[in-house]
Amino acid sequence: MNAKMLSSNEQLLKAILEHCPISVIELETSGKIVAVNRHTCEMTGFDEHELIDRDYRLFLSDEVNIDSKSVYERIMLGKSIQRDTYFVHKQGAQIDLQMLIFPIMRKNQVDRLMLISQDISDRRRVNDRIRYMSYYDDVTGLPNRKMFIERLAELLEATLSTDVGIAVAYMDLDRFKLVNESFGQEFGDMLLMQVAERLTRVVTEYDFVARMDGDEFIFFFVNVTSKDEALLKGQQIQNILEEPFVLKDQPITLTASIGLSMNCKADNDAKALIKKADIALSIVKNKGKNHYQLYTTDMSPKSLERLTLQHDLRKGMLNGEFILHYQPQIRMETGHIVGAEALIRWMHPEKGLVPPGMFIPLAEENGLIVPLGEWVLEEACRQNKAWQDAGLPHIPISVNLSMRQFLLQNLNEKVGQVLRKTGLEAKYLDLEITESMTMDVEYTSNCLMELRELGVGISIDDFGTGYSSFSYLKDFSINRLKIDRSFVRNINEDPSAAAIVASIISMAHHLNLQVIAEGVESEDQVHFLKEHSCDEIQGYYYSPPVPVQEIEQLLTGYCS
Repeated sequence: MNAKMLSSNEQLLKAILEHCPISVIELETSGKIVAVNRHTCEMTGFDEHELIDRDYRLFLSDEVNIDSKSVYERIMLGKSIQRDTYFVHKQGAQIDLQMLIFPIMRKNQVDRLMLISQDISDRRRVNDRIRYMSYYDDVTGLPNRKMFIERLAELLEATLSTDVGIAVAYMDLDRFKLVNESFGQEFGDMLLMQVAERLTRVVTEYDFVARMDGDEFIFFFVNVTSKDEALLKGQQIQNILEEPFVLKDQPITLTASIGLSMNCKADNDAKALIKKADIALSIVKNKGKNHYQLYTTDMSPKSLERLTLQHDLRKGMLNGEFILHYQPQIRMETGHIVGAEALIRWMHPEKGLVPPGMFIPLAEENGLIVPLGEWVLEEACRQNKAWQDAGLPHIPISVNLSMRQFLLQNLNEKVGQVLRKTGLEAKYLDLEITESMTMDVEYTSNCLMELRELGVGISIDDFGTGYSSFSYLKDFSINRLKIDRSFVRNINEDPSAAAIVASIISMAHHLNLQVIAEGVESEDQVHFLKEHSCDEIQGYYYSPPVPVQEIEQLLTGYCS
């Protein structure tokens, strides 16, 4: 290569080094800086003259040290090394670097070293944030499920050959979802932050607390050697929650259900310990909540089945495994179908048709009752509109509202949205509430008035079993009462039941309310109800709840 070409290449290389957006530093083998490019100065805040002839080790972390034996030997063999390190900016800030070190050889000897570095501070911050999000809960700042399982597994592994006792406490705030639905999620998140702060007071430097999901938190406690000590941890968690929380001048009292488990040499697996605590928690919740209990082996079969069903319930909603059956409502004067009640059914892929009594309490317990109820409302309205479009008789469809749905602040808006979405006229929807929902008279009056303004019908279901006073009925915007099946079942054998049913019918008519009796199964019951001028009946005497195809056949030949 001639001198002219060599000079041209050197100039090109110099221009590239001067303008490329990476740091280039040339060193003597002793570590003294010989040359730097412009980007090095921009990145570090030092002028060129402040860097030249200085030892690079004054600026870089100890992670890059050419004096270390392994690094030195590799470089002396003419090989390159890549390291992550950091450079201290002139103003004192740390700049994270990805650095490549390679030797410049001359006559088969290392003559110079080159450090080529790229600022990865932003990338590292992003990675740190991703890691944080992977291991910490955004709302409370506590570690999350993933970190808890990893830390517990590490602890169990480290103490495998020792006698260190470990207790896991799985905690669920009682009725917290009702707070969310009543005051909004923002209010609920603020409350969770306060709960998390309190829970950290229970743990020592050796213990651990994390947020699992929603209103669930989990702990592990070290050096718990007996069942009594484990139960004491449950008591301490409850004690820390006793004082009311205050948000926006609103005092909120919370209680918690807690399931506990302890490690043993026969079963020292993190997930198994968590599952056992979860099983104990489900037992506490079934017994009425606001307590704590330690897992015992006799809990497993029934509780595991319940936990499995809870898991399947969530999956069933995602997979569209729920369907509606419809039970016709009959006008006594004509014997014609004048309405139908939509009743949810679960077609489990393995268990077949799961009775509502098995999954509705689970849905209420874990908060799924609201989305489940909203699905029923929309599907029933959609189906009724489809029947009308197909030329079938126009009849109202009845849908049950859960307590949680009824307490939603924007219930009338949600109902209105469903009616607009499905195209069903409001007069063909009847909403059924239970008597127990009417205890707050002021709220109930306002809510029912808003719903009635939409044009929908309102029925009080299971009438006679709740707590409302008859005198309130005249103030509620309702259309009809549904006599509970427990009274109807015994009207021909029990004079008291017969008297109650006759009184309800008479009272309702004096208030200009319609009356429908549910659970009608025999001709004698029909005769009694007709004799006492009951308006409508519903029950197995005419038809059980049936799938869509069967109700369509009934509507085709059995309507007015």
